[in-house]
Amino acid sequence: MDSAVTLCVLGCALLCPALLAEQEVENLSGLSPNPERDIFVVRENGTTCLMAEFAVRFLIPFDVLALNGIDLITEQASLALPRGARIEGQCGSSEAELHISWTNGAYTLRLFFIKEKRTMGSDGKAKETEVWKMNKVQLVYDTSETSHFINAYNPGKHTASTHRLSALVTPGGRSYVCTAQQTLTLISTDHQKGITVYMSEIQIQPFDIKSDFVFSEPYKCITDQRERLEETLPLVLGLILGLVIVITITIYHFHLKLTASQPQLPRDRSLYKNM
Repeated sequence: MDSAVTLCVLGCALLCPALLAEQEVENLSGLSPNPERDIFVVRENGTTCLMAEFAVRFLIPFDVLALNGIDLITEQASLALPRGARIEGQCGSSEAELHISWTNGAYTLRLFFIKEKRTMGSDGKAKETEVWKMNKVQLVYDTSETSHFINAYNPGKHTASTHRLSALVTPGGRSYVCTAQQTLTLISTDHQKGITVYMSEIQIQPFDIKSDFVFSEPYKCITDQRERLEETLPLVLGLILGLVIVITITIYHFHLKLTASQPQLPRDRSLYKNM
């Protein structure tokens, strides 16, 4: 029995490396013309399986000791994701992850994605469709990192996470695009403090990328669609108003010409006898 188990374990050890997908990660932030926007790529077996571009910054509250040496006051650390961060990633058929670390591991941002089926329908007809979304964001930070946390009280590592997140919901096979700022709130293990994450200039696709290093068809966020409508609406209204004015002037000139070509009746009734 022991020999059979040994053979099975040895067989699995030989086969498993061949079954595992080879994954590699690349930080391409240097290619972005926007110094605040970062580009991350996860590739599997030589093909892109996850791409993410975004600008992100964090607002992190932390405690410092007051001047009286007794009370605690709350300060705010504001920091952004720097270029050259170290990344790790995992791709799967229904789950994917992107981990970004910087400042010698003092900070780690983790983004989690899932793909699921949703039942949607109208007129009593249900239709199943596939979507993906970001279902969790986690930030690990170290308040003993003195460049942002100055005189932090009881410094150490903390973890902040979202709760029941359902963000960036996107139809399957498409990339999520949003220029507008997206705000997330994470709850920290540091006395339940609220960490604010600001993301903007976003384009993300964690599943079903058809071409290497190329996003699939974009799906624009509602905020961008609304802002675009607000930008184009004045132009459309201006064109309509201009068209109404042109039509009104044209009708007025046509009316004047029509009136001028008709015979004028004398205003003095005594002249009617001579007509």
